[in-house]
Amino acid sequence: MRILRKYTNRRLYDTSRSCYITLEDVKQLVLNQENFQVQDSKTGADLTRNILLQIISEQEALGHGTLLTNQVLQQLIRFYGDSMQGMMSQYLEQSIATFIDQQERIREQMQNMIGAANPLNMMNKIADQNMAMWNIFTPPGGEKSTDNPASNDADAGPSKDDK
Repeated sequence: MRILRKYTNRRLYDTSRSCYITLEDVKQLVLNQENFQVQDSKTGADLTRNILLQIISEQEALGHGTLLTNQVLQQLIRFYGDSMQGMMSQYLEQSIATFIDQQERIREQMQNMIGAANPLNMMNKIADQNMAMWNIFTPPGGEKSTDNPASNDADAGPSKDDK
């Protein structure tokens, strides 16, 4: 697991690479599904959630469409302190995991459909099938067939009768 240290000057230090990194770099770690933990440089306290929330906040502020609308945020706030808070956390995790699985399956199906619908892919597949069929009729090793005596005469050169 990568350890990132957060210093009082608000900078993040990647201990595995021995360099300072940005929130964009941390976002990339998340996208690459790398395990990491952000620790306070003085106390060692786990600050990972705070950094992740900061990244989400910045993404929401960019205005590329939000995942967390005001209504969703208000509903989430209402669950804090509620007896169902623990269940809500599990429900959200499972729901997002299920959504990601379904999204991946849909992408695979679309890719398969697009690949099959591509005329060049279809032509290549048909050409490969045709070549396989022709290869069935070709004798092994590319030898000429000896079943046809006429073809043997032509290969043997002129006969005595032709001279």
